Order: sequence, then structure tokens, then C-alpha cells
Amino acid sequence: MADLLKNRNAVVTGAGRGIGRSIAIALATEGAKVVVNDPGVATDGTGSDKGPADEVVEAICSQGGTAIPNYDTVATVEGGENMIKSCVDNFGRLDCLINVAGILRDRMVFNMTEEEWDAVISVHLKGHYCTIKPASVLMRQQRYGRIVNFSSISGLRGNTGQANYGAAKAGIAGFTRVVARDLGRYGVTCNCIAPTAITRMTATVPDAAVAVRAQSGVAQTDLRSAGVVEAMAPEHIAPMVVYLCTDHAWNINGQIFHVSGGKIALAATETPVHSTGPQHHQGR
Repeated sequence: MADLLKNRNAVVTGAGRGIGRSIAIALATEGAKVVVNDPGVATDGTGSDKGPADEVVEAICSQGGTAIPNYDTVATVEGGENMIKSCVDNFGRLDCLINVAGILRDRMVFNMTEEEWDAVISVHLKGHYCTIKPASVLMRQQRYGRIVNFSSISGLRGNTGQANYGAAKAGIAGFTRVVARDLGRYGVTCNCIAPTAITRMTATVPDAAVAVRAQSGVAQTDLRSAGVVEAMAPEHIAPMVVYLCTDHAWNINGQIFHVSGGKIALAATETPVHSTGPQHHQGR
């Protein structure tokens, strides 16, 4: 175990598998005590299973780390409050919040049902609110905190068949920037990662959808192709999250990073490129 995050306590949502799992283990490796949140649902949000969260906790503890499981959903205010409370009750305070939990209900917008829309918005966009709201109260009081959210290229550029997911992920990017402004004065940072990695969620994207996106001019790497699996492992996302949670990143706030295969890119801040209309000049 290292000590970049020694004496820090973290909550990681969706930490039972994939990117969330690798982040929880990486934080613990650097000395953080971790609440491993995961209700163990399927990729579409159905079902429940305590196994994934329990397995990650066991993996952390077997290596000398400290972790406890939490099985609440991020889609309710009560669930978000419970996981934050679990961290404070067991470890004394909350220092880091990592929002990874997500589901997919892909469908072309003209076929999408209200339930498919609501389910994805609830887990992703509302889910970020449900954890950040109670976390922000504590972090503001203690004048310290690190929040790392997860967006997606689907929200930042668009992917065919993901109106619900893309809308939620775009909302998370905007939410991140606002939270950063709200909490930055209190010593709390809020940043966002748009990852590319092979997970069970990417495995659900059918070949037909990949083909349609390619025909539409949407660049998308086939994550299942030979040679890509290792390069795009979820473990490559975790180091950036760890860094954003350290004191070294005290002055990084309200930023969005593209992270994949060991590469990190800072997303440009949206600004007008061209303008037309009356030009207003300030007088001397």
C-alpha cells in the first residue's frame, strides 16, 4: 500500500465491476478507506446482487486495505444519503466522492419509451445529484473535498441510439462545471472524466449499432477488436482519478478530461467560434 491518499475516505459508486472496481482498488492501494457502492444490477438496471461489492471489498482487505460494502441505489435521494452516511459513520468523515454508477437502455429516439428515458436519467444525472448534494454539505463545512464525476463521449459529441444516455452524460458535464463554481471557494474541487474502456457495458453495444454509427460519421473504435482489449482496460482510467483526489490537484477544478489507454486529454472549454450581428465597442 502507498500513501498518496493516506487518512482519506472515499465513496465510489458503481464500484463492483469495471471502471468503478479499478478505481476503488486504486484508491485503497494509495491508502484511502473506501465505501464500495454497488447494488449489483444488470447493465439495464434490473435485478440486484451483493456479490460484486462484497468481492471488491474482499480484494481490498486481502491486500491490507480498508473497505466496506454498500448496496444502495444512486437513483434515490435516500440511497445517496445512505452511502455518504455510511462513510462518515464507519470512517469518521468523507473526503472523496467518485460517481461511476451507470446503466444502458439504448434505443433510437423514435422507439424510446418514457421508462427507458427515465431509468437512464435517474441513474446517471439524478444519481450524481443524489450523492453530490449530501457530500457537498459535509465538504463545505470541513472546507475540503474531491468530487470526480463520469461523463461520456456520447454526451459530449453524440452516439447513435443513446438519446437518454447522451443527454444524461451531457448534463453531468454541465453539472460538474456548476458544482465546481459552487464549491471551489470552500476548498472543494469537482472534475469530470469521459473514459474509453472495455467494460460489460461496452460489450452490450451490438455490431449493428457500431455499423450505424460509422455510417453516420461518428468515429468509434471497436473495443472488441484484437489488440485493443489490454490497451483499453478499465485499470487505465483509475490513475487519473487517484491524482484528482490528491492534494497535488488542489487547483484543478471544473475540468473535463478524456482518459483512455493511458492517454489523458483536457477537453476544451466551450466558447463561441464565429459570431455575427452588431458589434458593440466599449468607449474610452
